[in-house]
Amino acid sequence: MKNYFFTKVYIFAISFLLVQNLLFAEKKSSNSTKFFNIDNQNLIGPSGNHFEIKGINLGNWLNPEGYMFLFENASSYRLIDQAFKEMIGTDRTNIFWHQFQDQYITQSDIHYIRKTGMNSIRIPFHYKLFTNEDYMGYNNSNRGFELLDRVVKWCKSEGLYVILDMHDAPGGQTGDNIDDSYGYPWLFENGNDQLMFCSIWGRIAKHYANETTIIGYDLLNEPIAPYFNNKDEINKKLENVYKMAVASIRKYDKNHIVLLGGAQWDGNFAVFTDWHFDNKMMYTCHRYWCDTLQANIQDLLDFRNKVNLPIYMGETGENTDNWVSSFRKLLEKNNIGWHYWPYKKLSSTRGMVSIKVPEKWNLLTEYINKERNGFDKIRALRPSQSEVQKALDQFIENMKFKNCTPNANYIKALGMNP
Repeated sequence: MKNYFFTKVYIFAISFLLVQNLLFAEKKSSNSTKFFNIDNQNLIGPSGNHFEIKGINLGNWLNPEGYMFLFENASSYRLIDQAFKEMIGTDRTNIFWHQFQDQYITQSDIHYIRKTGMNSIRIPFHYKLFTNEDYMGYNNSNRGFELLDRVVKWCKSEGLYVILDMHDAPGGQTGDNIDDSYGYPWLFENGNDQLMFCSIWGRIAKHYANETTIIGYDLLNEPIAPYFNNKDEINKKLENVYKMAVASIRKYDKNHIVLLGGAQWDGNFAVFTDWHFDNKMMYTCHRYWCDTLQANIQDLLDFRNKVNLPIYMGETGENTDNWVSSFRKLLEKNNIGWHYWPYKKLSSTRGMVSIKVPEKWNLLTEYINKERNGFDKIRALRPSQSEVQKALDQFIENMKFKNCTPNANYIKALGMNP
């Protein structure tokens, strides 16, 4: 009788432990698959399966670039903003930027991106959206969250995933128009800029720590342009700046992946020495205007094999439909996910949708593309304020999704359904 009693107790105890272990394993599995993970060279989605990024960049929206407006001598936001203020004044310029932020990307745009078959987007943003510095007519350190929260919510409802990309860092990380800087990557020289850079990523990580729609954080877009004689010295500072930012992120967020781009247009990965300093990291590359042969991405594959971590093409495109198709197939053949550039563009088929050029837009392009290095030239060249205002108002109307034209062949070249 005594043995029978102990046998029943033993069976009960074992059964209890098995159930507890199963529940724990289930809970652990559930938690681990809410977010994206890394498995050697593969990105693993919330389902627990390999996830191949296929999507588009929302370029120009939160980081205006001059060529997107057909401007030559105003290549970055700061220069565009200055030119607009010369033509129509501060108040009207700020109103334009407010409308631009609110209507360039809407829920209709996000719905269409998903409808074509894409699974994710990359959102380039300016650091000033998270400071009280004047930017696009606002002085609001929470403006970035107001805009990104809205898009993340739309993406969640559509089943799209998101990568957040700091396109413009404090001080500038590139030293060219791309980062809206003053012509040098001062981020790597100025301690205060580095502190702000880390602080902003810390705030973003704290805000989105539990947001499962976000894949991860692309810490710096295209750091350190190749134009500088001392670029090799600057390159040595890149990895440490990344580590500082990751440390700030991990104080609040251990769920999301951090993405590190190489130097010189996200193409030079020889700058990295500590390849696995975080357990949820991967690398991101950019490549434009190359041939579409295996040899043209072999350096990226060699680096991936060496570090045994995923690498994905954060930007590419700006080319013919045939090139877009060939390069996309090359990437997919080699297990490299992609976000092509850009989603929306003025008067161009080299994007998913095209914006019609407003009437008398030439008034703006002619003024901006001329030399205006003095107040006398500004006064002499300034076009009619009312005509400029009409053109800008029409631009706002034309850029709305309902008035844009999908570029069917470009979308088909990406393997999607227009």
